[in-house]
Amino acid sequence: MTDLERRYLRLLLAYPTGYRRSRGAEIVGTYLDLAAPGRRWPSLADAADLLRGGLRQRLRAAGAPDLIPGVRLAAVLAFLTATTFAAAWSVLELRPPPAVFGVPSAGPFVSLGIGAWIAWLLAAVVYALAPGRWARRAVALALLLTLGLVPAAPLVGLPRPPLFVLLPQVALGLVALGLPDALPAPLRAAPLVAVGVVALAGTNVHLLSPAVFGGSYYVTSAVPVLPGAAVALLAVAVLLAAGLALRADSRGVWAALILLTPIGLLALQPLAGAIDGVGHTVAVWSELAATAVVIGVVGPALLPLALALRRRPTRSPRLTPR
Repeated sequence: MTDLERRYLRLLLAYPTGYRRSRGAEIVGTYLDLAAPGRRWPSLADAADLLRGGLRQRLRAAGAPDLIPGVRLAAVLAFLTATTFAAAWSVLELRPPPAVFGVPSAGPFVSLGIGAWIAWLLAAVVYALAPGRWARRAVALALLLTLGLVPAAPLVGLPRPPLFVLLPQVALGLVALGLPDALPAPLRAAPLVAVGVVALAGTNVHLLSPAVFGGSYYVTSAVPVLPGAAVALLAVAVLLAAGLALRADSRGVWAALILLTPIGLLALQPLAGAIDGVGHTVAVWSELAATAVVIGVVGPALLPLALALRRRPTRSPRLTPR
């Protein structure tokens, strides 16, 4: 047995045991026949293909073959939401506070967030023109830039968007990594249309240009906007789940479960404010951190719980005497 064959067999562990026994040799043989001479390691494309296939078969064995389509549906909704917010925050970034306010700014912009928001807008363009691998790479880049704002801000001594703005954007971006390759052009262009609508609305100087509160434009803009977006996204997810369920299609249910974590983070401020029972408009940092941890643990845990409930034990038929 060659090193390449041994490594393909290790990747084959992603498949259920029964599937490996029945078709494992055929799968590995196919990859070996297509491999270049002298290759010792599986290519990244082959490894990803085997892992995807194994996950698909395990979901089918668990009675949830429609989970992957649900992930793609959730990714489309998450990407549309993330790019719409990026457009809104880009408009806000273009209106820094006057110098007389004494509020720190990043040159002509409100904060360093402008770099991440532009990356999200470029991802919308890439997805409209080149869906698939390049679009997912663009989403991954925007996601990394969004995460990088947290360590970068103190290093360069410039402000960044608050965490209750960045956290839901990161959660939406993680879900958006599952964007489907094949999607009609009008649906792929929907994020661009949403960006255009937000940009057009941003020409109104009274929108997304509030007075400074708490040392940040983001506070007075995001606190009322994010919960409303959470309600809207939840309503869309529930309606899709109900509509598809009427056709015995569970994609919408899985999509709704996947989107619960981003939805919870979008509603982080009111959820955190409800902890103290006072209902402050802006929750304190400790309440926000505790609530974000709960959402980050409970939300993702609902998916494996739903898979466990979906699984049905197989029973051998009883033989009845005649």
